[in-house]
Amino acid sequence: MPVLNEEGFLEQAVATILAQDYPGEKEVVLALGPSRDASNEIAKRIAEADHRVRLVENPERDIPAGLNRAIEASRHPVIVRVDAHSELTSDYTRRGVQALLEVGAANVGGVMRAAGATPVQRAIARGYNSPFGLGGGAYHGDGTPGPAESAYLGIFRREAVAAVGGYDPEILRGEDWEFNLRLRRAGYTVWFDPSLGVTYWPRASFSDLAKQFFATGTWRAVLVRRYGRANPWRFFAPGALVVALTVSVLVLVLQIVGMLPWAWWSLGWAPLVAYALGIGFAIARIQDQRGCKDRLLTGVALVLMHTCWGAGFLRGILFGGGKLLGGGRVVDRSRA
Repeated sequence: MPVLNEEGFLEQAVATILAQDYPGEKEVVLALGPSRDASNEIAKRIAEADHRVRLVENPERDIPAGLNRAIEASRHPVIVRVDAHSELTSDYTRRGVQALLEVGAANVGGVMRAAGATPVQRAIARGYNSPFGLGGGAYHGDGTPGPAESAYLGIFRREAVAAVGGYDPEILRGEDWEFNLRLRRAGYTVWFDPSLGVTYWPRASFSDLAKQFFATGTWRAVLVRRYGRANPWRFFAPGALVVALTVSVLVLVLQIVGMLPWAWWSLGWAPLVAYALGIGFAIARIQDQRGCKDRLLTGVALVLMHTCWGAGFLRGILFGGGKLLGGGRVVDRSRA
């Protein structure tokens, strides 16, 4: 488990791991980044109280580097990746290891079920759980067991992880998809098992959501630049959406200032109108909303997910994920 600024979630996340009903021996390896909150102190207290919890340093702070350091320090033939913002069901490890053995997979993943404690976080969680938000990945909704493109978190065979060289430390977001792509290209099977459930606590503010999704979109574009057609078509949709919406807004502004006539140029509004109608349709279909406030927050969450991801994707396609105009790399600072 990579850990960075997770003081509000770390203790419960580790508790759900230690409470697994898996009958075999287990250990928990926490890769501690340079947190600015009390995360590292909490981790040390947990490790002192339970000998099964071990700590390693992750000075690079990035998730792939932390995963590699924790994997290197671990000792067992099965590796279970866990996020500090997640809570495992008690049977998660047992069912996952059983699936590894039964289907001969190299990696098994289950369903991410986002949850929220505040109105905004619940709205963001609704976006995560809906195909209108993240859509496409099997692990964002229930489905049937079978081979998968990628897996949420993952339960791995150690020999498969070693065979493909672990996580790529140069890929700061989307590292799981890239890692699973290399597994599949090496001839291994990635398996989706909907009986594996993980509760995920997403960002709790819209500003943090925007930072996260901009970084995610940027690094998805880096993967497109590297792997081309191996990327599903759906990853291109948010970038195309941002381009279309930008054109629509530009046409409208130029009409308002009198630089374009109102006749045929008004057709340029079509993407904006179609998107607004699509968001309205999504809000009407998404479940677990109570009243106008919930629906408004859901709409904001969806728009931020789409447009920030798309803007980041365009940035990544044009410039990659590295430095630009004297700035640093695009890094998700929403939990920094």
